[in-house]
Amino acid sequence: MRLPVRAVVSALLLVGLMPMPLGAQSPAVEEGFTPLFDGRTLEGWQGAKDGYEVRDGAIVSLPKGSGNLCTVKQYSDFHLKFEFKLTPGANNGIGIRVPTEEPGKRLDPAYAGMEIQVLDDSSPRYKDIKPWQHHGSIYGVVPAKTGFLKPVGEWNHEEIIARGKRITVILNGETIVDADIEQASTPQTIDGRDHPGLKRDSGHICFCGHGAEVWFRNLRIRELR
Repeated sequence: MRLPVRAVVSALLLVGLMPMPLGAQSPAVEEGFTPLFDGRTLEGWQGAKDGYEVRDGAIVSLPKGSGNLCTVKQYSDFHLKFEFKLTPGANNGIGIRVPTEEPGKRLDPAYAGMEIQVLDDSSPRYKDIKPWQHHGSIYGVVPAKTGFLKPVGEWNHEEIIARGKRITVILNGETIVDADIEQASTPQTIDGRDHPGLKRDSGHICFCGHGAEVWFRNLRIRELR
């Protein structure tokens, strides 16, 4: 049946006003920032894709999945912003300045690069962890201030700023790490282990899956010159 032109135009306008599915929405990005995730696919990411999925506009690390999901692009100095939501006992991390993984060889971003810990500090299973293992810490190098995570199941906002040897982590508006990694690792790191990644000045940004469900969304980055 042929519809009148006016009816067709009205229908098109109505469709344009209808809300998009949650997973298809593109949040506003601040000036100077570039999205790292399109809200629908893992385009621009590489690595352990079988350990992650896109769900409701977020990248979700799967409970039985593990491995590193990394940006295809490498970054040096940057300002990264994102939101994350923990499940009970969750453990993950944000790897920065991580080298490219060789096929068949899994590297540990906490040592090959740096890992900013993502952890449910409130879980009883972590009651005996070291200060440098708490959420937001530069794992094994700099302990973070604690007490600023929102309750499990709520969205947190985090920022990671890497400028030369200075790394800053801001959680829900509170600066929980602001450290010079060269000073923090002299004469040795707090965990007493070798961290060759501290000498790197660029690399991939990665999710470091440890077999727990964690949600990430609204990832955007600004490269610092």
